[in-house]
Amino acid sequence: MTYLDPLADLIRSCLPPAARPPEGADDLFRLYAVLLRAKGERVTDEDVHDAWSAWMQTVDAGHASLVPFEELSPETRAADAPYAEAIREAARRVKRGGESPRE
Repeated sequence: MTYLDPLADLIRSCLPPAARPPEGADDLFRLYAVLLRAKGERVTDEDVHDAWSAWMQTVDAGHASLVPFEELSPETRAADAPYAEAIREAARRVKRGGESPRE
C-alpha cells in the first residue's frame, strides 16, 4: 500500500451509489488518485477518460471507447462525469483537512 491507496479509497467512497466501477479496478483508482493530486477540483471528465483509457489499454486494448474524449457519444461521455465529480469531492475533503493527501 502506498500514499495513493487511501486517496483511491476516498475517491471510491465519493462515488454515487448508481456508479458501478469495473471489477479489479484498483489500478484505475490509483490513476484517479494521481488526478486528484495533480488537478484536484480542476479535474475534468476528459481527464477521467484519459486515465480510464490508459488503464483500459492494459485490460482490453481493443475496447471501442479507446478514442479521444471528443469522439465519444454523449452517453459514453456522461459515464465519466460521476468519477470526475468523485475526484472533485475527494479533493474538497482533502482541502478541508478531512483526509491527508500524503499518507
